[in-house]
Amino acid sequence: MSTLNEVGDRDGWRCWLCDEPVDPHASVNGARSPSVDSGASPKGKKSVAGAERLAHRACNTRKGAVKPVVAWSPSLYVVEPAPIVPTVDRLTRKCGREVVARCPTQADADKAAAWLLDRLSRFAPRLAVTTAVEPGGGQFLLVLRTV
Repeated sequence: MSTLNEVGDRDGWRCWLCDEPVDPHASVNGARSPSVDSGASPKGKKSVAGAERLAHRACNTRKGAVKPVVAWSPSLYVVEPAPIVPTVDRLTRKCGREVVARCPTQADADKAAAWLLDRLSRFAPRLAVTTAVEPGGGQFLLVLRTV
């Protein structure tokens, strides 16, 4: 099992669930204090060494009662974005390709693709994916593919 500082340094002191910064010096009693989530492994499986993730104490606690939700950035212009957590779960199990959003312009789709790759690098670092933007029907589809 890794120490809090090792996990925090590896994860860039960002919560893997909410993607907000984690203060390494916050009081251990605070909701936004750092904690190590050792339950980031698939349900029913033992935690794997090195699979620990950094999380706010409140995010880590809430995750036990409520499935985590990874929100799309409100700065993006995406239509009908796919829920990120179930998409990651499916691609982890099956691999392949999924259309995850529609965008009105190429620039919007490119911005969303860059954001999604960056976000997934922290949320699901072991999932190797690429993005592609495909035109069709007067819109641009954002596609996520496993490598």
